[in-house]
Amino acid sequence: MVGVGLFDSLRRRSKGGQKPGTLRKASSNDFKHLEEWASSRTGVEAYVEPKTNVTETTVVLIAHDGEWTRRRIESLDAAQQFGRKRSIPVYEVARVGYPKRMREYTERKKRGEA
Repeated sequence: MVGVGLFDSLRRRSKGGQKPGTLRKASSNDFKHLEEWASSRTGVEAYVEPKTNVTETTVVLIAHDGEWTRRRIESLDAAQQFGRKRSIPVYEVARVGYPKRMREYTERKKRGEA
């Protein structure tokens, strides 16, 4: 008979090989998604969200119509470099908040209109 420890599930690793509760760092897939997303939309702006206890630093790209995507990024500096290279303005969410068009897009999407 194989015994199952009471706390084995707490010791298991996640799909990415990290211990549960470990913050996942930005990956090349995150960066690739941001590049592809930004190049396929117009009027894109970047909003950097600071690292928290739950997530690493993230960047939200928001298009002219309010459509948006969020991915992890290494740092504020990395987001600024990403923006400079693509002529995308970069803002810190903690300083300026999110643009109204993002909230409006999210509401339209909830109603099935986006």
